Amino acid sequence: MAGGVALGRLTEERKAWRKNHPYGFVAKPESRPDGSVNLMVWHCTIPGKVGTDWEGGYYPLTVNFTEEYPSKPPLCKFPPGFFHLNVYTSGAVCLSILNEQSGWRPAITVRQLLVGIQDLLDTPNPASPAQSDLHRLFTKDLIEYKKRVRQQAKRYPPRV
Repeated sequence: MAGGVALGRLTEERKAWRKNHPYGFVAKPESRPDGSVNLMVWHCTIPGKVGTDWEGGYYPLTVNFTEEYPSKPPLCKFPPGFFHLNVYTSGAVCLSILNEQSGWRPAITVRQLLVGIQDLLDTPNPASPAQSDLHRLFTKDLIEYKKRVRQQAKRYPPRV
């Protein structure tokens, strides 16, 4: 059974999200087969920012919280093989605010996490690459990198 502090915080996060969330974003706790809600796993969608190579894509992200949340950050994962300099081949996102040793603070909300990940999409951090081959492509052939980003955006169209 999940920890009381984590569940209490996630219940409040869910209420706040339902009242007010950024346009185009989705964040829903997982539904169990019996119809109950699992607040420890959220299925999210992050829209690509207008005016960027990511525009038009709606990117699925799973957020896994532990019983130590909010003391410890959640694990945020895109589908395996997601094309981004700061996303591991497993789909795990490499971002300072998700790192317990560097940028994580218990006050960071689900909203702030998702908006931060959206910002990361178009402003990758080459100083902290998750994939060496994409780092090479990003630093040596930015035109090709951006072309592949646009191709990926087409693979994640909006859900009607």
